[in-house]
Amino acid sequence: MKPRRILLAVAITLFALIRMPAQEDLTAVQWQQDLALLKHTVHTDYPFLFKKITPEDFDRAVTELDEAIPQLAPHEILVGLARIVASFGYGHTVLGYWEGKIPYHELPLVFYHYDDGIYLQGVHRDYEQLAGARLLAIEGMPIAEVLERMLPVVPAENEQFTKAYGIHYLTYPEFLHAQGVTGSLKQEIRLSLERDGKLFEATVRSVPAERFPRQYGMVVPGEEWVESRDLSQTPLYLKNLDKIYYYQYLPEEKTVYVRHSQIQDEEGEDIPAFYDRLFQFIESHEVDKLILDVRLNGGGNNYKNKPIIKGIIRSKIDAPGKFMVIIGRRTFSACMNLVNELSTYTNAIFIGEPTSENVNFYGDNRPVTLPNSGINAYLSFAWWQDKPQWENADWLAPHVATGMTFEQYRSNQDPALAAALAFNDSTFICDPMEHLTKLFMGGDLEAVRKEAAKMVEDPDYRFFDFEGEFDQTAARLMESGRLDEAIYVNSLNLEFFPESPGVWLRQGEILSLKGDLEGARAAFEKVQSLATGSVGKQAGGRLAALKGR
Repeated sequence: MKPRRILLAVAITLFALIRMPAQEDLTAVQWQQDLALLKHTVHTDYPFLFKKITPEDFDRAVTELDEAIPQLAPHEILVGLARIVASFGYGHTVLGYWEGKIPYHELPLVFYHYDDGIYLQGVHRDYEQLAGARLLAIEGMPIAEVLERMLPVVPAENEQFTKAYGIHYLTYPEFLHAQGVTGSLKQEIRLSLERDGKLFEATVRSVPAERFPRQYGMVVPGEEWVESRDLSQTPLYLKNLDKIYYYQYLPEEKTVYVRHSQIQDEEGEDIPAFYDRLFQFIESHEVDKLILDVRLNGGGNNYKNKPIIKGIIRSKIDAPGKFMVIIGRRTFSACMNLVNELSTYTNAIFIGEPTSENVNFYGDNRPVTLPNSGINAYLSFAWWQDKPQWENADWLAPHVATGMTFEQYRSNQDPALAAALAFNDSTFICDPMEHLTKLFMGGDLEAVRKEAAKMVEDPDYRFFDFEGEFDQTAARLMESGRLDEAIYVNSLNLEFFPESPGVWLRQGEILSLKGDLEGARAAFEKVQSLATGSVGKQAGGRLAALKGR
């Protein structure tokens, strides 16, 4: 940089420091001006973000915050702004609270949400005795209620995003206070914990927020940090975390395992070179199965996905039962594009947990700088539609569901890898609806019911949306006038999901078309007993329409 440019940069910085008040000294009016700018910018430049929240509900939330600002502390306003931005429900659309315009603190702990609860996966050395404990409550509030209170500040696309990325909000005292978990802002937080059946409490002091040594959401053990896992061995998905990608041949299983945890090039070997080397190995060795593990992959540059897709399509491994993809709660952004493309163009079998990204989603964002506080609101502008709109979903669900308990993590077990190695396409039904449809078309209705009941209870299918799929099928049958068949399909939904307002709403609609007005009224009244939101309002409208019949 030339001397003149250095001087200019220094002058600009000094001028900014002189003219800009500390964010904590802003007046209520200045904060309200920032909020007004955010609202105006959203309506003017980003109206397409109103997909999961209506403009009216957004404006109502803005008005509530605007009216509350004179009574709020700066950290409460910061969290209020975070709620406003998070209300769009897209992970890339987020308030830049981490930039520190308003100072905040963090507990030196790393939480992880396992199948059997939230545990302290890693801790600072000062709290070594807490590693591996299960979190039951924060300041006496049960953890389920804490999660519910914190959810509005998390820009969550689905519950997987909350588990992967939203869990960290539980370590911020300013957020805990603003969301009503703590009665006042305090830097020492009391935790209720459990280990080996014994209950105990511990008080943890927060520190000024800094970048803790995490990799893919988990603590990196070292001199200052302690990990709860048995470190005498390392499972494949946690090996070589200093590398973006690596592969290992498992000769006994005749399987190649690949962990790929960012859509970015590794220094010294870019993605095309790595996959060329990988597929050369596969073609020249006795390989029956390829396992691609992207459960930790939070994205990067989706333009780099092409060589991966092309290589797999060309490979002998792209055949039913031979190509496994492990996905999970951190599968997000550009990696969501990758798994979408793999599901469309290859014979991939997905194993693990659902992704934390919607199938189609708003991605890339731009910063909108609020002029008085300097806080950035990152608003998404790019709509990524890899699938037709009727295939959009909250997530990409695995064909074979696996989870992980804390004990499995602690003892280095890997249920997802075990399921991938054991998978046999000749004994597993990958498409439940295709299977049930064949039985239905063959007229074996009792077999349909028995098979459906078995699958709904099967943990391998616990992420498959049976309710939604049955409802879509019933809707198509209803719209084509096949009302008896629609009633049959919806009866399955009622059997398996008797407390679902949507299923009862569909029942009322079908019965209304059949002329069974009493049955329809009873169904709509059932909806109202179960729901007060939009579905309840729809049922009220249907009941009003029936009064004249």
